[in-house]
Amino acid sequence: MSTVRTHCSVAADGTITFRLRPPADAPLRLLLVLRPKKGTPEETTHTLGLEARGDDGEFHAVLEPRPPLAEGRWDAYLLRGTDTGRERLRPGLRDLRELVDGGTRERTSPVAVRVPYATKDGFLAIRTWLRTAHAEAGPLDVDGRTMTVRARLHGAGLSEGAELAVRPRGGEGAERTFPARPASDGAFRATVALAELAAGAAGTRFWDVFVRPGGGAPLIRIGRLLDDVADRKGVFVYPRVTVDGSAIRPYFTVDNDLAVEVTAPR
Repeated sequence: MSTVRTHCSVAADGTITFRLRPPADAPLRLLLVLRPKKGTPEETTHTLGLEARGDDGEFHAVLEPRPPLAEGRWDAYLLRGTDTGRERLRPGLRDLRELVDGGTRERTSPVAVRVPYATKDGFLAIRTWLRTAHAEAGPLDVDGRTMTVRARLHGAGLSEGAELAVRPRGGEGAERTFPARPASDGAFRATVALAELAAGAAGTRFWDVFVRPGGGAPLIRIGRLLDDVADRKGVFVYPRVTVDGSAIRPYFTVDNDLAVEVTAPR
C-alpha cells in the first residue's frame, strides 16, 4: 500500500509541478499512465524525471504544457529503479488556484486542459481534455419552457449562421437547432425551446449540446472544462422541469460536457 504523498501545483499555462519525499534514493521517476478502457491493456504512458531539491529529501518533477496529453484520466506512479515495479501515488496538497478562472483566459487551438484530482479510492490522477476547439459553458438558465445557454468559444470564432445544435444521443431522431447570438468577449447565447426536445419522447432520451460556430462549420461540444473541477456531474446539479408532461433536466456528463435528459411519462 502506497504511503507516498505527492503535492502538486498547476501554473496558468498548464505546467504541473509534483513534489514528493520518496523513502528511497535515485534513480527515481514519476510515471503517468493513461487509464485504458475496461478490458483493454495499457498503451500510453508519459515518464518524468525526479530531481532532488535541497537537502530535505524532497524530489520535484515537472510536466510541461507541451506536448499535450491525450484526453482521458492519467494515473500517477512512482518508479524505483528499473526492476522494482511501480507504486501508485497518494495525493497531497493540490494548488489549483490558477485554474479557478481559467475560462476567462483566451485559449488557442488545440485546447488542452489538465486537472489533478484524487480518485475515489484515494490515489493521485490527472483528468485531461484535448480538443481542436471548445465552447466553455457559463450560466445556464432554465424556466418553465426554455433553457438559455451561455458559452465562450476557444480555438474558434463565431460567424454568420451560428447555431446551437442539440443532438439525440445514439443518432435516433433529428437534431434541433436554435440561433446562437454573439455576446461579449467571444461569448454567445442561445435559447432552447424545451417543447421541441419533449415532442415524441418515449421513455428516457438523452440529448448532447453543441455549437455550430458558422454556416457549414464543424460542431463544437459545449461543456465546462476550464476550471479546477475534474468531475462535474455530481457537483453541478440542475433541477428538473416539466414540459408537456415530460421531465427535463440539463446536466454535465462524466466528460463534463453539457447534455439534457428527457423522461416521458409511461
